[in-house]
Amino acid sequence: MGRLVSLLLFLCAATGLDGKSFDVTTTTPSPKVKENQGVDMTCSYGADFGADARVEWIFEDSKGSESYVMFDKKITEPYADRVSIYSSTNLRFSKVTSQDNGVYYCGVSSASSPTKKARVVLTVLVPPSVPTCGIPQTVTTNTRATLTCHDPNGSPPPTYSWYKGTTLLPADPSTNVAFKNATYKLDTKTGMLVFPSVTKMDTGEYYCEVSNEAGPSQRCKSVKMEVRDINTGGIVAGVIFGFLLLGLLIFGLWFANKKGYLPLKTESNKQSSAAYKPPSVYGGGGGEEDDGDFKQKSSFVV
Repeated sequence: MGRLVSLLLFLCAATGLDGKSFDVTTTTPSPKVKENQGVDMTCSYGADFGADARVEWIFEDSKGSESYVMFDKKITEPYADRVSIYSSTNLRFSKVTSQDNGVYYCGVSSASSPTKKARVVLTVLVPPSVPTCGIPQTVTTNTRATLTCHDPNGSPPPTYSWYKGTTLLPADPSTNVAFKNATYKLDTKTGMLVFPSVTKMDTGEYYCEVSNEAGPSQRCKSVKMEVRDINTGGIVAGVIFGFLLLGLLIFGLWFANKKGYLPLKTESNKQSSAAYKPPSVYGGGGGEEDDGDFKQKSSFVV
């Protein structure tokens, strides 16, 4: 019987039926505020955490990196000039920037309970800016063409749309009868428009438009993309011209050699061998006179 009572008490504690509450809640789960304006983030917890309850605020950016906003009842240095604490657990931003976009966690812990959290997702509203577009002006038929569009400032991240002339290209061409034969792929989140194999039907004026809930849409300047066939005639003509130049060069060398315009190897050797003749080690001039002097000197020695 005692074991049964112990088991029931354990189950009650595990399921919260023992009357204790370790809940952490917020009344501002998803605030949206314009850039450079203020915003509050609230956090409250149950009394069962006890008098030694510890409250911390942590920020997690879009890349998953975490940093403290409030630690040991104090605002950390990066936020000290624009964030304050009120009612011991709540945060007040005097102004926000696009860098504040992300998730904030209010964590509460004590000796009676492990850390429990409340989640706040802050969206800083920044209108779209004129996007930067990359549109090729000339593309060869049956090759891949990629058109890019990017707005680094809009928040929340903008939605990207592409136009050909005045016609909006549907994100999924298969859902539109007018584009049933289209093969392009459009990513409305990244702004990339890809033609796996362009045809002349894809020639036209293209531009991109970005939009979000923070302000009016913006678009880049339209650029004409022209699809052309491979210039086989030009390639053949270039090859023939190259062969003609090579033939003329060979003929020119042959003709110059035949007329003697090019120096012969034997002549150059003769000139180099007759260029210099050192004097006799016994001094004097050259020729027979030198030989006679040498004989007299030799007789004298004998």
